Amino acid sequence: MGANERRRAILELLCQRKQDTMRNLANEFHVSLRTICYDIDELTRNYPIVTIRGKYKGGVKIADGYLLDQKYLNLEQRQLLKRLSKTLSGKDRNIMESILRDFTLKEASEADPGC
Repeated sequence: MGANERRRAILELLCQRKQDTMRNLANEFHVSLRTICYDIDELTRNYPIVTIRGKYKGGVKIADGYLLDQKYLNLEQRQLLKRLSKTLSGKDRNIMESILRDFTLKEASEADPGC
């Protein structure tokens, strides 16, 4: 398994499990802890993944509500839709709010730069 395949598999596992330890991921993919650290570092550049320090609740976590391959609004898109929603009322405003709710990623709150 190449690095890109392994990273995709790590991402899929995190989407299923929501959180795991780097040591467990290293064992599962039969690579060193350092390799997993590199993989996680690379994944955090493009995906909402954070590392959490701690002996018992530490590890790697993906943002709550993140779904693999789903499109999410970026900051500028969210801000524009929020401004526009203030001009709407009734059903139109409800629809706009549902779009914001469904396509805005909940931020991972326990961010800690990892390895």
